[in-house]
Amino acid sequence: MTTASGHPASEEHVEQMVGNLLRIGVLVAAAVALVGGIAFMTHHGSLVPDHSVFRGQPAMLSSLSGVISGTLALEPAAIVQLGIVLLIATPVARVLLTLVAFAVQRDWMYVLISAIVLALLTYSLIVG
Repeated sequence: MTTASGHPASEEHVEQMVGNLLRIGVLVAAAVALVGGIAFMTHHGSLVPDHSVFRGQPAMLSSLSGVISGTLALEPAAIVQLGIVLLIATPVARVLLTLVAFAVQRDWMYVLISAIVLALLTYSLIVG
């Protein structure tokens, strides 16, 4: 069965799911970052920055486990960082979803391509 756009119904369903995943992922990431930003400004908005000495990010914010533990401790900077992590995870989840959808459809060429893209994304995120 094909839809009005000429695509098979299963393909249309996958496109709809991918679109929803991207939309929801970006909205959730933005909401988390906004909440963290508001909390950060509430706690630190009146401080005058001292730019005479460079201070990098705290070590807590440089690892996923640190971001999660900081978020659980309601640290505003960690909450903002979690929003950024969610934003980065959104396209990775999209590739994973398409990989699974192509596997269900038994489209092995696209499964292979999606797996290669997922491997490259994972490698670049880990190695950096």
